[in-house]
Amino acid sequence: MALSDRQNQILNWVQQEDALLVEDMVARFNVSSQTIRKDINLLAERHLVRRTHGGVSPLSSTENLPFDHRQLLNGESKATIAARVAEIIPDGASVFLGIGTTVEYVAKALVSHQHLQIFTNNLTVASIFGNYPHIRVRVLAGKLRHRHYDLVGEETLTGLRQYYFDYGVLGCGGLDEAQGVLDFDPEEAAVSRVLVDQSRHSLLVADKHKWGRKAMARVHNFSAIDQVFTDKLSEKQRQLLTLHGVKIQLCS
Repeated sequence: MALSDRQNQILNWVQQEDALLVEDMVARFNVSSQTIRKDINLLAERHLVRRTHGGVSPLSSTENLPFDHRQLLNGESKATIAARVAEIIPDGASVFLGIGTTVEYVAKALVSHQHLQIFTNNLTVASIFGNYPHIRVRVLAGKLRHRHYDLVGEETLTGLRQYYFDYGVLGCGGLDEAQGVLDFDPEEAAVSRVLVDQSRHSLLVADKHKWGRKAMARVHNFSAIDQVFTDKLSEKQRQLLTLHGVKIQLCS
């Protein structure tokens, strides 16, 4: 069963904080504490948050949400971002599609392109192109992460370094004003880092909720990214990205 809009908002909010209290959620959503506690129980039963005394906290800075739950989170924004990315990528390009659910939306937006060469370590992305024989797909070898349906490790990194792609599309676990692009798993971060290095144009896809999320593994400074595709930025975030030479694509 899909989460309600309020439950999605709680899930996004808690990933940007060390903890949330019931009374904070009651005040923000103007509902009863009983309603909030029901939301908390559902999110905790699905292993999306940790219960705490008087509220909830995120899972941890080393653990992302399961892939099937992330697929449902902020879907409208991800689809809008993906459509803009697809406008940038021309027919005939070589494209590496990395890890993450927003990247999956990009794959869906690319299926009508002609003569693409797609490379990926994302098994969900590979399956999307299964019914489109006009698109060539190469899946890199690696170690399977069962909860996330992707491949990581030294074999994946070695495979990446054999190519130089026209476009590399990467997601992320979090964005930090000081540290740049972050992920939850060091092996996941390593793949994204090499992807940026091996692409003529690096395209970061990230909705507004990625700012401030407690991911621990560093990918790159913002200055390594060519373009960021997002749904909303504060003026401070816009100035920061511009200072690092990142081209901003606001998708709304």
